[in-house]
Amino acid sequence: MFCEQCEQTASGNGCHQWGACGKSPEVNAVQDLLVYCLRGLAPVTIKARELGISCHEADVFTGETLFATMTNVNFECKRFNLYIHQCIDIREGLKHSIEKISHEPINWSNISNYQPDFSESLAEQGREKDLTFISKSTNNVDIFSLKLTVLYGIKGAASYNFHAQELGQEDENVYAFIQEALASLDRNDLSLEDWINIALKVGEINLRAMELLDKGHTTTYGHPTPTQVPLNPKQGKAILVSGHDIKQLAALLEQTLNKGLNVYTHGELLPAHGYPILKQKYSHFYGHYGTAWQNQTKEFAHFPGAIIVTTNCLMPPHETYEDKLFTIGPVGYSGINYLSSDDQGIPDYSLAIQTSLEMPGFTKDEEPRHVMVGFAHNTVLSVSEQVIEAVKQGKIRHFFLVGGCDGAKPGRTYYTEFIEKVPQDCIVLTLACGKFRFFDKQLGEIGNLPRLMDVGQCNDAYSAIKIALGLAEAFQVGVNDLPLSMILSWYEQKAVAVLLTLLYLGIKDIRLGPTLPAFITPNVLKFLSETYNLQPITTPDQDLVACLS
Repeated sequence: MFCEQCEQTASGNGCHQWGACGKSPEVNAVQDLLVYCLRGLAPVTIKARELGISCHEADVFTGETLFATMTNVNFECKRFNLYIHQCIDIREGLKHSIEKISHEPINWSNISNYQPDFSESLAEQGREKDLTFISKSTNNVDIFSLKLTVLYGIKGAASYNFHAQELGQEDENVYAFIQEALASLDRNDLSLEDWINIALKVGEINLRAMELLDKGHTTTYGHPTPTQVPLNPKQGKAILVSGHDIKQLAALLEQTLNKGLNVYTHGELLPAHGYPILKQKYSHFYGHYGTAWQNQTKEFAHFPGAIIVTTNCLMPPHETYEDKLFTIGPVGYSGINYLSSDDQGIPDYSLAIQTSLEMPGFTKDEEPRHVMVGFAHNTVLSVSEQVIEAVKQGKIRHFFLVGGCDGAKPGRTYYTEFIEKVPQDCIVLTLACGKFRFFDKQLGEIGNLPRLMDVGQCNDAYSAIKIALGLAEAFQVGVNDLPLSMILSWYEQKAVAVLLTLLYLGIKDIRLGPTLPAFITPNVLKFLSETYNLQPITTPDQDLVACLS
């Protein structure tokens, strides 16, 4: 296998025997074959769009299936086999529609005419297509590096767009660019500069996808407000929801009304407690259980109720809890309960609910503990005048955005140590699951402003960008002139998309860790370093001195 799309890739160079995430070579190969088929669908979709033919089915399908190929989303070969069937059917249906109105025959490329042999191993066919893709790019390894960056970036953008589309927020331009980017991967006539521009365009389109998702969340559930979230279990039957999907969490809350269940969040769903409509409508939406995704094997085993994984990040489950584990949407693992959805995309949670009711639940109340969430852009920018005054008075010296993905790889203790050493006159903004390294630390306040503010999940990266742009406008300076440093951790492809968005916005001096992407060549890294001063993290002490100077 060949896979280097995540931070934990083996030895920092790439997974070639078995995925560090638990993905088998067979699953990796059928995922690669699906991406190849999506690349063949893209030119057909582009032509159909030019002729005014509706491409919505192809667009939504492309987004969901790209999402399914991301790290820790779907490990089930059968699901990808079905996706490949669907992809070919959608492609041929669009071709038929094009032929009806086109005035001249179209000579489709080999990739758009490709037909998998479903009677033979799809994994073997996927390996062949992957090797061909690699071999065609060996003439210029830097261009290949950027092709991979674009591919991983559009996977991340597609995942944000998937959630936005669920909430009724769509933009034809996002769909169109994803198809254009997929089609471009088959081209070998573009220059290094062309690929740099395409990568930055991924960042621009991802910004729009994140904006749509933010609108979907806030118009549906209200703007997040500062909210205390219990971390201690309380006596009673319980059900746990992990992942990122707030719409599916809301659907579960609706289906568990008056069922005698307390609903807990896990991982990236912690910030959902800040949405006022969810808290007002569902009194059984209780608290948060556990920490980041890489700890789920231990935490899920001890949870006394059913567990639902709505999106990434799913780890290969242990037998100690697989019977009470359920997946929905694009998430899957062989042998695990899968809850299908209706025409509106809402799963039937009755089996998971019944499982929880049959389990013991928590038998006693534990000592109260809590954390604060809800410091999204609407909340933070509403006190911008207070923030500016505190800076002018010298009460606030610097802002640090310390956030991103968590992981199990050694070296991530850096972020905890960094937070612990941040001076008392500095404020820390955080988001995504990387915050679970320090989310419950009591850093105190500056005036009545908390020194640690949880902006949200990784899906809320747009909120952090809005805060930075809003503060820059309030201070009447550029973002790079703010007393603000970004210390980011990355793990998977959404982080790649967010980084490209930051670069598209021209944001400089970002520190990235715990290691740099394996798919970035030295020459590409040199370009990023010279153009944006993008740099790897070093030590907390050294980076703090550099940032504060």
